[in-house]
Amino acid sequence: MSKQKKKPTTTVSKKNSKLQDALRVVLADTYALMAQTHLCHWNVEGPSFFALHAAFEVQYTELFTASDELAERLRALGFLAPGGLSSLAALAGIKELPEDCSDKDMVRGLAAAHEKLIRDASLARDLAGEAGDNETEDLMIARIQLHQKTLWMLTSYLK
Repeated sequence: MSKQKKKPTTTVSKKNSKLQDALRVVLADTYALMAQTHLCHWNVEGPSFFALHAAFEVQYTELFTASDELAERLRALGFLAPGGLSSLAALAGIKELPEDCSDKDMVRGLAAAHEKLIRDASLARDLAGEAGDNETEDLMIARIQLHQKTLWMLTSYLK
């Protein structure tokens, strides 16, 4: 009797399309928000330039790292990661900011994008929990916490 090698299994079935779709949206949101934050970093002007320029750099750098972690989680689960700027933008549905908007409009636009990302990551967290995928659930919890903190910082600037 020969022993057959068992394929490694994940806690999530490849057929769990709701979780797959939710994670793809979170990745697209993250990438779109990174691009919008980078745009703001490049184009911010005015008395708050130095503070916002530095804050936006910290934010877009973190979002770039997060997008890679999210794509790698999708791959670890056996799903494909979405790519291509137009595909990611369409999947995310985050409103693009004009290049010449004011510092306050930049912050408002980024805050709205963080709010959307919190909603989308919350859905992915819940679906991961239902699927028994503790690792993805933990990843979504960490992402939600970071976006809530960033949202608090952005909205504090607007007061």
